[in-house]
Amino acid sequence: MLYGYNLAVVNSPSAYIKDFYNQTVLNRNGTGLTEETLTVMYSLTVSVFAIGGMLGSVIVGMLVSRFGRKGTIVNTTFLVFIGGSLMGFSRICGSPEMVIVGRFITGIHSGISLSVVPMYLGEIAPKNLRGFLGLVPSIFIGTGVFLAQILGLHELLGKEEHWPFFLSVVVIPTFIQLMALPWFPESPRYLLIEKHNVHATITALKYYRAKCNIQAEIEEMQEEQRSLSSVETLSVWKLLLDDRVRKQVLCVVVINIGMQLSGIDAIWFYTNDIFEDAGIPEAEIQYTTAGTGIIEIIAGLVGCFTIERLGRRPLMIFGFTMMGVCSAGITLTLILQGHLPFMHYLSVACVVGIIAGFCIGPAGVPFLMTAELFKQSHRPAAYIVGGLLNWVSNFTVGFVFPFLQMSVGSYCYLVFSAICFSVAIYVYFFIPETKNKTFMEISRMFSKKEAVLESQGLIHVDQLKLKKMNGYGGVEFDSSSSVP
Repeated sequence: MLYGYNLAVVNSPSAYIKDFYNQTVLNRNGTGLTEETLTVMYSLTVSVFAIGGMLGSVIVGMLVSRFGRKGTIVNTTFLVFIGGSLMGFSRICGSPEMVIVGRFITGIHSGISLSVVPMYLGEIAPKNLRGFLGLVPSIFIGTGVFLAQILGLHELLGKEEHWPFFLSVVVIPTFIQLMALPWFPESPRYLLIEKHNVHATITALKYYRAKCNIQAEIEEMQEEQRSLSSVETLSVWKLLLDDRVRKQVLCVVVINIGMQLSGIDAIWFYTNDIFEDAGIPEAEIQYTTAGTGIIEIIAGLVGCFTIERLGRRPLMIFGFTMMGVCSAGITLTLILQGHLPFMHYLSVACVVGIIAGFCIGPAGVPFLMTAELFKQSHRPAAYIVGGLLNWVSNFTVGFVFPFLQMSVGSYCYLVFSAICFSVAIYVYFFIPETKNKTFMEISRMFSKKEAVLESQGLIHVDQLKLKKMNGYGGVEFDSSSSVP
């Protein structure tokens, strides 16, 4: 939720923040900022959040191996208190630098959380609910965006005197999390496979599976543990060099880059500017923006409750395709709105369509699939790769979009449209369905040799056994069986 809140929180008070920057520099130097310099400073304020996210995503592998999944979430909450305090006291201290540094520090926290929370949820979830729980973060991202939009209304915290508190309100939900989360168990997979603590694993599973037989799940974890018995947690470099997971890594690269370069961050960061360009009256923009937050939550719920029925692939393909169509639609409506008055409303509808398409699938499925496509030894490094690419793309869009918009105007959305269609095509042809499969079953799906042999009917599944090939899905024949 904090990630969603921080994405949208700079949208409403942008004019006040720019005035604060300009006035502070005027008081210091006797001259104000030029329009270009002010745009650069504000773009840095927006996009430095992503720079912090990059750093957070890089260190998450080390943190989850040392502190565990839940332990990492708990131990990094202090970052929010530091960042929130810097932003909250920035105007009193007359320091634009405190706003920028505060955004950077909260970005580090979001970079960590955006990787470790889906990892934690994916590991505690039973396979039949892993998709559902995997999309829960996307609902709360939408909730965070909606909360920022509501609090940003002029009647609440949208006044000039309130913007520092508006930026720092993130400390309140963080405090609630810090009080509640330590009472929950650690990830059972982490406890068994990495810490070899069987007793703690059973205790945690009994907590999360109160009415289920946990024996089969423990056996599945032990099978994975045996396949990894000679393998330590891989570094990013070793992950990239491992031929056996190259397809999985490529899938993670494409969907994470596509998720951010789809243009959704441009919509969230600059919603008010987009609606202003669309001709929405200034007095109504804040309410129109807040209304889009409701769409985000509804679309997230639709994705959450349909993923286990439809699967991961359909939600991704539909979401990216819808975003591609609506991005092209924004360009068309902005071009024609001078000739056809009703195009103003179609432009708003296209913005809503982009948000809805994103929240149905692309908002959460990439994080879920990063957990599903890799086994325990590869998962932290995979999250580092996916998270780093995610944040690099986030920074690129946040920093470049204002200048792209000034250069090519409404045609900039065609770039996002082309990216969305390209990712949808890639998912359709290259990413398999992982619905209702264990982590071991998914790893076997990517074993080319097994797939070819089974498709040709040369061997049966019971004549195969796992081979310890650097901890990943190789196969070998059972020598006690004869193959006709």
